Amino acid sequence: MPTLLIAAAPALAWSLLLSGAVVILSLVPLGAGRANANFTPEDLAAPRAMFERLPAWGQRASWAHQNSFEAFTLHAPACLLCLQAGAAGPLLTAAALLQPLLRLIYIGAYVANQPLLRSLCWAVSLSCTAVLYMEGLKAVLAS
Repeated sequence: MPTLLIAAAPALAWSLLLSGAVVILSLVPLGAGRANANFTPEDLAAPRAMFERLPAWGQRASWAHQNSFEAFTLHAPACLLCLQAGAAGPLLTAAALLQPLLRLIYIGAYVANQPLLRSLCWAVSLSCTAVLYMEGLKAVLAS
């Protein structure tokens, strides 16, 4: 196995794990928003129905949480493709590790109503996922 593959595989596995953790961590500000809106056991019947009661930052937390799932559903297959295809390289490793970090910053920027930072994090993290798809496809075509 090439040395870069050994370095890339752990980065991809960590990226997959950390990206999943970001989805779970996105529940923290959403939970705080719901607590601020006096979430009660009755709200469990329809938790999305209480959206209008959330403060503005809580509504943004809800959107950030939903977007975290969307980002994960794009990123996880890219990581798996690269792992399966044996893709490697410093660009792939950097993109794999940068994506979950940017997604975490994205959540904070969304909740704090920092649209420029949020948009930048969204675009660059999506680009990181695109890099993984490209590198994975190159590895598949090369084999």
